[in-house]
Amino acid sequence: MPLYTYKAIDATGKAVMGRADAGNVFDLEQRLSRMGLDLVTGAPTAQKSRLVGGSKIKRQDLINFCFHLEQLASAGVPIVEGLIDLRESTENIRFREVVGGLVETIEGGKSLSQALADYPEVFSKVMTSLVRSGEQTGKLSEVLSSLAETLKWEDELAAQTKKILIYPIFVGGIVLLVTLFLMIYLVPQMVGFIKNMGQEIPLQTRILIHVSDFFVGYWWLVMAMPFALWFGVRAAAKANPAIAYALDDLKLRVPLVGPVLRKIILSRFASSFAMMYRSGITVLDAIRSSEEIVANLPLENALRSAGQQIAEGKGLTIAFTDVGLFPPLVIRMLRIGENTGALDKALLNVSYFYNREVRESIGKVQAMIEPAMTVVLGAILGWVMLAVLGPVYDTISKMKF
Repeated sequence: MPLYTYKAIDATGKAVMGRADAGNVFDLEQRLSRMGLDLVTGAPTAQKSRLVGGSKIKRQDLINFCFHLEQLASAGVPIVEGLIDLRESTENIRFREVVGGLVETIEGGKSLSQALADYPEVFSKVMTSLVRSGEQTGKLSEVLSSLAETLKWEDELAAQTKKILIYPIFVGGIVLLVTLFLMIYLVPQMVGFIKNMGQEIPLQTRILIHVSDFFVGYWWLVMAMPFALWFGVRAAAKANPAIAYALDDLKLRVPLVGPVLRKIILSRFASSFAMMYRSGITVLDAIRSSEEIVANLPLENALRSAGQQIAEGKGLTIAFTDVGLFPPLVIRMLRIGENTGALDKALLNVSYFYNREVRESIGKVQAMIEPAMTVVLGAILGWVMLAVLGPVYDTISKMKF
């Protein structure tokens, strides 16, 4: 079905621009009319992606989606009616288009999971698999409730991850600005005074002068270097899988931050795995679906290896032990869960274990970052003061009164 770009007007008279699938312009007008929009202009586009431009679909939109459908499904309201209600109440224009597309697809004879699969940019494979399992087992409302809770928990994890990254970036930016001020403004003013003293300039002062000259002449390069490095590394990772693998491995090995990131990833994996297993998805399918959750190549390879070992007849606990994913305490939890048939509870305990470890580790990292940055800034200031005041002190000490 072609993708159309359109301009429409909503009930308040506000202009709305977006994209939608339609057989022709008349079909597009009918679809927009069901969304409460009046078509102004519409034309087919060569763009393949349905979700280009417009407002971004956030995790909060998916949380509201799952919660809304779960409440209506529990009350016995048909899925299509629930989606229509959600479409009318959704403020995000782009997500309203997606929900409208789901309604059209389901009215065309497909199931909810099949409709979700048409939008892989919005609904992950894990979410689609869980909804399919809920439809097959008659536990769709329970699956949607679990998805809403999991998405809320992932939102909290994302916020905690941002805490690890934002604070050192902020403090590091301040250290960089202070360094630029010292090297570009303060040190050049003192250099002339030191040179006019007529004595031999110490080594540390000569180094400081050269560094200051570099900053004065190439300050733009210093400012642009972090951004150039960031985009350069990202481009290299996209172009070369080996570089992408090495970078993901490096992320897990960075002191302080790496272990916390590993715990966050494994906590997300254990929670999602438990939810899928509890919904009736087989262990192998759950592992395959979980590979995209970890978003880290070394851990993806480890999960793939564990899945292969399980397919060859090994137990879950033995496979995870061989690939070295979890520490001994977690392996013991998995062994107990596998032996008692309560693997989903064991995996939830693993998730709780890592979640608690993540919170404690983030607190420790934040507590260590501040004094570490203070030491770095103090070392820079101390070096500048020593290099500048050292020659002055030597001159004063040689003066005879």
